[in-house]
Amino acid sequence: MFRAYLELLRPANVVTALADVLAGFAVAGLGNPHALPWLLTSTACLYGGGVVLNDVFDRRLDAVERPERPLPSGRVPVANAAILGGTLLAAGVLAASRATGAAGMVATTIAGLVLLYDGWGKRQLVFGPINMGACRGLNLVLGMTAVPEAAAGHWPLGLLSLTYIVAVTALSRGEVHGGKREIAAFALVSLSFVLIALIILTLSPEHRSPAGLLLTAVLGWRILPAFLGAWRAPEPGPIRHAIRTGVLSLVFLDGALGATYAGAVYSSAILLTALLAWWLARLFSVT
Repeated sequence: MFRAYLELLRPANVVTALADVLAGFAVAGLGNPHALPWLLTSTACLYGGGVVLNDVFDRRLDAVERPERPLPSGRVPVANAAILGGTLLAAGVLAASRATGAAGMVATTIAGLVLLYDGWGKRQLVFGPINMGACRGLNLVLGMTAVPEAAAGHWPLGLLSLTYIVAVTALSRGEVHGGKREIAAFALVSLSFVLIALIILTLSPEHRSPAGLLLTAVLGWRILPAFLGAWRAPEPGPIRHAIRTGVLSLVFLDGALGATYAGAVYSSAILLTALLAWWLARLFSVT
């Protein structure tokens, strides 16, 4: 039974959320370190609550398309999952509020967007991916709120995560029955824009970060072939491979930001979350 609850939480995905906050904390100049544990706890709870409630809302569809999942298979009672998801979201907001007031406001917004996505947004062709992308972009900003002034000045960096996740989410709609080449092309172009923006940032006179540029190159090496494969053959297999690669490679975007704003040594801590995520992905599904 314990494993069923872990499957519901998608541990590998939750770990990737930690990297967002670590990257945002780097953008904030590593200031106010006592806030970091609260922010990491917050993002883990918010992400975990979101994926649990996603399965609660999708349980009837999953009974047809993915009957092996914890809820449709009966391994986790629906009521228990709903209570767990709601409790985690509330805990995420509370933990962020212990960090800074700005963090509490950002976490509250994320929780609201999570509920909007799970209950309605994901069924909207255009708004759904934007909704999910906003959750992830704000997760990066959540790390910045350790120093509220830094968040106010650097929040546009969240648009990188937003665009990245919009691309991944848009393509994911075809992971069961196959997708459209137009959607795959949109995802590929969107990810290319993210890579170009990262290159410009890491080469800017203000930063000049070789480590950040290297991690950007690694990110491109991982995601571009996978999403190109999904464009060439927009079928469930290639699309699932692209989604899995996209989710697990987001850490390199975070690592590039961490290296650019806090140095190569700090970025290695962000990359360690990738090792944990990859190990967990071998044990639990990421989709």
